[in-house]
Amino acid sequence: MLKTAEHLYLQIADRIEQMIEKEVLKIGDKLPSVRMLSKEQGVSLSTAFQAYYHLEAKGLIEPRPKSGYYIRFSPRKARDLPKTCEPVKKASEVTVNDMISRVFTHMTADNIQKFSIAAPADSLLPSAKMAKSMIQAVRQLPYNGIGYESLQGNIDLRRQIARMSILWGGVVSEDDVVTTHGCSDALTLCLCAVTQPGDTIALESPSYYGSLQLAASLGLKVLEVPTNPVTGVDLDYLDKAIPRFNIKACLFVTNFNNPLGSCMPDTHKRELVRIHEKYGIPLIEDDIYGDIYFGRERPALCKTFDESGIVLACNSFSKSLAPGYRVGWALPGKYKEKVLRLKRNHSIACASLPHAAVAHFLENGRYEHHLRGMRKQLHTQSLRYLQAVADYFPEDTLVTRPMGGFVVWLALNEQINTFELYELALKQKISFAPGRIFSLQDRYRNCMRLSYGNPWNKQVEEGIKTLGKLIRKLKT
Repeated sequence: MLKTAEHLYLQIADRIEQMIEKEVLKIGDKLPSVRMLSKEQGVSLSTAFQAYYHLEAKGLIEPRPKSGYYIRFSPRKARDLPKTCEPVKKASEVTVNDMISRVFTHMTADNIQKFSIAAPADSLLPSAKMAKSMIQAVRQLPYNGIGYESLQGNIDLRRQIARMSILWGGVVSEDDVVTTHGCSDALTLCLCAVTQPGDTIALESPSYYGSLQLAASLGLKVLEVPTNPVTGVDLDYLDKAIPRFNIKACLFVTNFNNPLGSCMPDTHKRELVRIHEKYGIPLIEDDIYGDIYFGRERPALCKTFDESGIVLACNSFSKSLAPGYRVGWALPGKYKEKVLRLKRNHSIACASLPHAAVAHFLENGRYEHHLRGMRKQLHTQSLRYLQAVADYFPEDTLVTRPMGGFVVWLALNEQINTFELYELALKQKISFAPGRIFSLQDRYRNCMRLSYGNPWNKQVEEGIKTLGKLIRKLKT
């Protein structure tokens, strides 16, 4: 009965939300009373209340004393999207910018309000249940887990990851999976397996600064590919750029790219795989945000359409379950033996206990239940943050509308330097990620990445309001 009631209130809330999005219901319109909604929909008063509470939590409606519920916000009120960047003329040598180091330092400070971290707040993660799984791992592993794990990784974990692949249309066995120390380790191993120092790789633009730093550490050049804030990488440009710039591999975040939040349509993913097969170069796919989707279905991977083993998919549980456990994996395709050899040379094996604990958590069916709750919470938070940006930032602000992940990308008036804004914000104990760190070119100086990983509260609202005031101050 509880599941039926939950299903009913979500159905009612979804229908009202669609009417708000289509502007059948406009800001300021009054909704039917709870009693009338109950009668119209043939549900209990409790279910009708739950539907309105759900919409209120998303910031879409508001109660007014002795008056009822009214439409408060519409996604259509959101700002226009940022534009796709212009193509670059040549690949760039990678340098580690001091700006990245400064921003990263303040990401971990305790006394700072962090809009800078593309990850969920600890309160959204199942710490108590993970602790129980860790205790079970200690009990079940031979000699309580003090021995080395196998080179390829914990068999139970690999088996669970293989089973999860059905959600994105994959046909994977445990023998296809290589476990790693988080997603960054998986990306490093895969890049090392398919490139040599001096090679050129392609990344999105803007691109996650960690990928730029990784390329620098491996002595690689980077070509930044124009990326649409909705559909992802410009495939026509990429198709011409691969032979022109002698690109040896591509590294893309196809689902809810960081920092844009773009999600490549399945038709584009299929075409991207075809382009890589055409030129015979590997595609490294970072799918670390793929499980954090706000729609009804998990998006596919490029790996879904890979029939030749040319796609190396990388992922981890760092953004969805336990960042500190450092549990990641790769599906390296035909490059598996190279990846295993590199793993043996670099780290020998992964830590036994955290990998076994995650395997236990997955075996007991807790992961999908946890994800459903976290996705719902993050979707609500994203709408709240977008609403606050619409309320407090200047009207010429351009904003992405992510349907998954943790971040939103903003383009401010071109006269605003967001690193200067960052320095001002730090004095107010607020951090975010200035746009300049997401490119090797002199780009995105007026852009910023804002994370909605922290639950919405008055402090968050005041922080965004303060940022809006600082932006207006810089414009004058």
